[in-house]
Amino acid sequence: MVSFANMLTDTHTHLYSEAFNDDREAMMQRAFKAKINRFFIPAIDSGYTEAMYALESRYPEHVYLMMGLHPTSVKENYKEELAHVRAQFEKRSFYAVGEIGIDLYWDKSTLEIQKIAFREQIKLAKQYTLPIVIHCREAFDEIFDVLETEKDENLFGIFHCFTGTREQAERALSFNMKLGIGGVVTFKNGKIDRFLDQIPLTEIVLETDSPYLSPVPYRGKRNESSYLSLVCKKVATLYGISEEEVARITTENSKAVFGV
Repeated sequence: MVSFANMLTDTHTHLYSEAFNDDREAMMQRAFKAKINRFFIPAIDSGYTEAMYALESRYPEHVYLMMGLHPTSVKENYKEELAHVRAQFEKRSFYAVGEIGIDLYWDKSTLEIQKIAFREQIKLAKQYTLPIVIHCREAFDEIFDVLETEKDENLFGIFHCFTGTREQAERALSFNMKLGIGGVVTFKNGKIDRFLDQIPLTEIVLETDSPYLSPVPYRGKRNESSYLSLVCKKVATLYGISEEEVARITTENSKAVFGV
């Protein structure tokens, strides 16, 4: 890994995942060795809250927590889960409401309650003047419909793991969202590499979404934050600029979103 990576920020990584239970410390040390020192941690549901807090306690100078209800965890008990999210905000501060959104890949039957949960959490973000971090899977139209009704000067954030078309990218940007770019940009069939350089680099942040979506050459294996430099390298190639410049600009973009 290259030394410039001290400027890199992983804006979306599930470091508390069970996938790291056997070697979390070693995994973190690999990231630190790669000079990746800022990790923004999205929530899933109440079952992971304590693990998130434990991670923050272990790495207080590096870990920045979000809080929210992931769309795949929006089930019959979603009202109780949303109450848990609100209760956490009453206890302490977070850097974003996320990850939230709509996922129609796993379960289309929950669409209506997913929209309710998404909308309520957008309002929560506005209440605390925080960014939202959006999860979207096979649901661009549905996401955009909700954002259209919530669009105002207080709506901003990140469209996590962006995998859409250029037109969808432009639409996402119109809602004051930056695009979260991860391992998919290195895939031969990822498609976003065909137009990404037409999007201003000032509108992009980098992420891994580890332990998911590993970049090439690790595709299909467990992802980790140290692989963020591979995403940076691909983005630099697409834009025809140095990796150092990509690292600098995307980290500044992350600071603009999260306020730190």
